[in-house]
Amino acid sequence: MNILYKIYSFLIALPIFIVITIIVASCVIIAGFLGDTTFVAYHFPKFWSKCAFWLFLLKVKVEGREHIKEDESYVFLANHQGYYDIFLAYGYLGHNFKWMMKEYLKKIPFVGYACVKAKHIYLPDGISGIAKAVQQARETLQGGMSMIIFPEGTRTRTGKMSPFKRGSFMLANEIGLPIVPLTINGSFDVFSRNAWSVSRGTVTLTIHPPITAEQRKGKQTKEVMQEVFDIINARLDEKYRS
Repeated sequence: MNILYKIYSFLIALPIFIVITIIVASCVIIAGFLGDTTFVAYHFPKFWSKCAFWLFLLKVKVEGREHIKEDESYVFLANHQGYYDIFLAYGYLGHNFKWMMKEYLKKIPFVGYACVKAKHIYLPDGISGIAKAVQQARETLQGGMSMIIFPEGTRTRTGKMSPFKRGSFMLANEIGLPIVPLTINGSFDVFSRNAWSVSRGTVTLTIHPPITAEQRKGKQTKEVMQEVFDIINARLDEKYRS
């Protein structure tokens, strides 16, 4: 069955997904030239992401969606297990958002330009980069528009979380929005950075209660970082807990 699945993945699912990717990216780019991308830049990638699950016959489970409200803005902080983390957030979080992305991701052919037109927030290196990102975030994150950041900075190599970087927490504190920890399970087993193809499985998204700016008041950044790390870590599969 595994061999049949790999054949299906490469000969049927992957070619269809590539075509859908090109179409969706093209629509976002065109919408960016025409004006407001609020609808297109969220709903088209949402469909694209769900196709990544449907085509490759993967299962999804979401827990805790009752903790967030559609008309409120948040800073979502998630662990980064694998390639499917992006599809999981876009397809199943159920909340409009912008990604906090590294500057070099603009260079990804086609998709990188679509992300620019979708007005995702890029984080250049250095303190000045954080200040620039804060200003962009303040202009963007209003009226229910949120942001997702992977505070590890890159995908895990072992399935366990790497130490968090301070930048995302400094940005969240500057903006003053609630932080919502997200735990992603199963993405490492489905398609990790070490794998060369997708494997069958279930990916789970756990949405934790928000940590408001008021609740963070008076706490040092390191303390908040550890609190969010512990919340996310506690809901990981036991084999991947740090």
